[in-house]
Amino acid sequence: MKRGILMKKQLKELQQWLKDHQVDVAFVNAPETIGYFTGYESDPHERILALLVFPESNPFLFTPALEIDDAKNSEWNYDVFGYLDNEDPWKIIAEKVNEVTSAVTNWAVEKDSLTLNRFEALQNYFPTSQFKTDLTPMIQRLKLIKTPDEIATMIEAGKWADFAFEVGFNAIKEGIMEQEVVAEIEYQLKKKGIMQMSFDTIVLAGDNAASPHGNPGERKIKKDELVLFDLGVVYNGYTSDATRTVAFGEPSKEAKEIYDIVLTAHNAALAAVKPGITAGELDKIARDIITDAGFGPYFNHRLGHGLGSSVHEYPSLMEGNPLVIEEGMCFSIEPGIYVPGVAGVRIEDCLYVTKEGCEVFTHTPKTYTTI
Repeated sequence: MKRGILMKKQLKELQQWLKDHQVDVAFVNAPETIGYFTGYESDPHERILALLVFPESNPFLFTPALEIDDAKNSEWNYDVFGYLDNEDPWKIIAEKVNEVTSAVTNWAVEKDSLTLNRFEALQNYFPTSQFKTDLTPMIQRLKLIKTPDEIATMIEAGKWADFAFEVGFNAIKEGIMEQEVVAEIEYQLKKKGIMQMSFDTIVLAGDNAASPHGNPGERKIKKDELVLFDLGVVYNGYTSDATRTVAFGEPSKEAKEIYDIVLTAHNAALAAVKPGITAGELDKIARDIITDAGFGPYFNHRLGHGLGSSVHEYPSLMEGNPLVIEEGMCFSIEPGIYVPGVAGVRIEDCLYVTKEGCEVFTHTPKTYTTI
């Protein structure tokens, strides 16, 4: 199923959901959700970008004026309206909505992304409407099971993550700064036409990696320490996300021990992925191994997260989550141990669930590697 066909199917499912829940209009404003339904990818910054969907009538896309032509030239096949910076976008949205339907009493909104300021601006033009219906759970469920074409796109995104690891590993040398390695990775990707990362690339050396989401900086890489790489790319609207930790020289015995424990936990959880197991059970498999090794307090985040058109999606693989894993789900397996002053190790692959197990998107070796 090609992306344009898929988007039409997704919109029809949303429209049917609106009918079933007696909702007059859905207001979608998260850029990643808009990209998912329309194929139009944009970061509007402080300006208003929105998708308005109706149960019976055609939807429309609303953009800043400077993006109207780009939106019309995208995969979106319906109307595009916009506004100039000196105009009131909410007034224009209200006028266009009222042209479609004069009886708007019940709205559905993304409660996890619509700011209070924007909600109040919208409510100002529809003071008698209700805004109680939350779109977020429906969108989460719609995005949960990926199609074969979505998975094929994510496989390609995974290949570019593997390329990024190769570039990063080759850039390691004594005295190079973390931020210089990041720059080399992103430069080489851009030369290949990959213009967007899934998130800010992370390269952390030695004790710096003991912060799970630390920021690469001027810290220089030294001999005999571990170096953590966490990265991913956006390819045709879909993301990749993977982490590898490699040795530069001969790190301490404790650092090597930490690596081996994390790898054991990662492989055990990966091997357990199959339809029917729960998200909480997968987390427990990895967490028990790390806890039994004496490092439980140093594994301070969930085992994984969903991904697709955005890099962090539903579901969350965490302790106690009863969600049953199904074929076609895509998520990460990323246990880690972070000991302040010593080292941080995380090993992550994202995968898609098959009938009997899973397949990973990234194939950079995970065995202990010395550079």
